[in-house]
Amino acid sequence: MNHCVTLGSTNITVNKNGFGALPIQRIPAEASTHLLQKAYKGGINFYDTARAYTDSEKKLGEALHHVRKHIYIATKTMATDADGFWKDLHTSLENLNTDYVDIYQFHNPAFCPKPGDGSGLYEAMCQAKEQGKIRHIGITNHRLAVAKEAIQSGLYETLQFPFSYLATESDYELVRMCHEKNMGFLSMKALSGGLITNSAAAYAFQDQFGHVLPIWGIQRESELDEFLSYIPNPPAMTEEITALIENDRRELAGNFCRGCGYCMPCPAGIEINNCARMSLLIRRSPSASHLTAQAQAKMEKISQCLHCGQCKSKCPYGIDTPMLLEENYKDYQEILSGKPL
Repeated sequence: MNHCVTLGSTNITVNKNGFGALPIQRIPAEASTHLLQKAYKGGINFYDTARAYTDSEKKLGEALHHVRKHIYIATKTMATDADGFWKDLHTSLENLNTDYVDIYQFHNPAFCPKPGDGSGLYEAMCQAKEQGKIRHIGITNHRLAVAKEAIQSGLYETLQFPFSYLATESDYELVRMCHEKNMGFLSMKALSGGLITNSAAAYAFQDQFGHVLPIWGIQRESELDEFLSYIPNPPAMTEEITALIENDRRELAGNFCRGCGYCMPCPAGIEINNCARMSLLIRRSPSASHLTAQAQAKMEKISQCLHCGQCKSKCPYGIDTPMLLEENYKDYQEILSGKPL
């Protein structure tokens, strides 16, 4: 059975697998073209990218422009004024090789753009919609307060926000609010930045919410194959999967880094969004790459922390990032010394 999602008032109806195109910026164009075309042929018809994802838009446009009328594309702008908005939109349209975007999203703004707020952003969005350059207006965020304001404003047709089976009650509230407002919910970080390693469990969890579309970040063909297999055979919430989810929630409850990267850049050059969760990554998805000389050098930078507090002040989840970095550095040193995981 093919499970579908209708994104609120947009009436965009797609299967339960959105292709997250952030990771394709890390692979060669030939490989990304193969992935994107295989995704389309396999039944995935929703693609999420952003102006900020270096060459992701261009790769998407080159791979799928010939089937444009059969797919939905969402992209994003980080512009802070109307001039920047139009520049981003025109660049995105050119990169994507299209004359319209299905959902155009404000990309994690620190405030909720509204008419008359002085930024000119929402007015530009409406003008672009009137011109047919965009079909629907969306917003992405990592801040609960901004996300709630966007839902309550009635100005947006979709919200993209982190949501996985590690979600807090506040995250569930956003999902419920979107349902009540007939607003589409795009679920980013549905695998919690790599901490969730069982994609079937992640899918079964997301499938409980009829208006939620998970955006799976895909970089490898093996990952794509898993999600394509779920189109004809969606994983069900079995007792085994329920037990796995409950165990993960116990193990990962509390103060863990989601890897969103909004604490970056670090004045000391620490790769915070990976280093602050390294001990969890090693335990949950062991990989030789976590212990290479390059990885060790990145972790060693934690010892150069300036304790300036910038990362802590910018964390949308209120995490004590410096403390978390210190804990991960200590754990990492113990792992290198040969202590068992």
